[in-house]
Amino acid sequence: MIFIGLTALVFSCREEQRDTLEAARAAKEYYDTLLAGHAATFVGGMYLPDSIPDSYRRQLEANAKMFIARQKDEHGGICDVKILNCVNDSAATTANAFLLLTFVDSLREEIVVGMVKHQGRWLMR
Repeated sequence: MIFIGLTALVFSCREEQRDTLEAARAAKEYYDTLLAGHAATFVGGMYLPDSIPDSYRRQLEANAKMFIARQKDEHGGICDVKILNCVNDSAATTANAFLLLTFVDSLREEIVVGMVKHQGRWLMR
């Protein structure tokens, strides 16, 4: 009986770990698409109301592009995004994804991307 309980615990931990990795992979994918020049896709990965004014969406896309331009000016750009860690809440509906940005000038910066699971999809908060 104890063996069955321990087996169930191991499998539940694996499921939680998989969900945590899904949130981190989603965060990395959003940043990778931004680096590839797809600001609209990056903004599409944000947890926003179902409908926002087009002017607001354009402003968010412009801000994302300005972020990339500033990193290029200051550091030569971002050349790599890696997952460091990801921590889910106990209900596995929110998470903090820890990413490492590596810049062309070899500087590195750790960022935290808040994530929320909405309708089965991880989105940036």
